[in-house]
Amino acid sequence: MNGEQLIYLLWGGLAIALIVAAITDIKSRHISNKLNLAIAFGAPVFWIASGMAFWPDMVWQIGIATIVFTIFAGMFAIGAMGGGDVKLLTAIALWLHWLTLIEMLVIMSIAGGVLTLLMITAKKIQKTEGPVKVPYGVAISFAGLWIISERYFNHFT
Repeated sequence: MNGEQLIYLLWGGLAIALIVAAITDIKSRHISNKLNLAIAFGAPVFWIASGMAFWPDMVWQIGIATIVFTIFAGMFAIGAMGGGDVKLLTAIALWLHWLTLIEMLVIMSIAGGVLTLLMITAKKIQKTEGPVKVPYGVAISFAGLWIISERYFNHFT
């Protein structure tokens, strides 16, 4: 297997992991630490297969992921996001160039807003009590899958 095939395989593995994250978040409102660790530990394999240099490329990826974790841990601290969502975003940040990560965060925000509106509407229709619990892992996974698919299906960028 050459490096390019390994890269395709790794992106495929990430896509499968994101689908699993979305499904488990819908079912149980929980994203497994093992799944997040698998995504995070796949990133260094991807870096090596992609030919990234340790300095500055790999260090930069770790730095960006640290910034993402810090920002979204703050969101967790104020109750705006779940811990599994924060870890999932951090693990994905290890995979993406910072500009691509920003694109993913914009897509995630739009998808999360739509998902929240759908959840609020469903709650009003069902006339149930209590707060709306949005499985934000779905929005995160959707955005990640969008970015992965764009890499292979949109050859015009």
